Amino acid sequence: MAAGGLPQLDVAKMQLVQELEIEMMSDMYNRMTASCHRKCIPPKYLDADLGKGESVCLDRCIAKYLDVHERIGKKLTQLSVQDEDFVKKLQGEQQKS
Repeated sequence: MAAGGLPQLDVAKMQLVQELEIEMMSDMYNRMTASCHRKCIPPKYLDADLGKGESVCLDRCIAKYLDVHERIGKKLTQLSVQDEDFVKKLQGEQQKS
């Protein structure tokens, strides 16, 4: 076990974890961009530059998207820890039997 109680990963596994994280972040960015673009920018452009209302809408949309993404990540982490604790408890009870 490495510091912090996490298992030590070999180089290949670490590379895979990094690639998956990049892929997930890229997917989140693409979804956020598409969603906020649909919400804030009309399909027919009237001007080459963003208007003030469009800019404000995009800022708020992105802030909300990132906030929700962070909250979901924290909740999933919490659920994962609870599941691990439950499995450890079951394994401890089975060893006693």
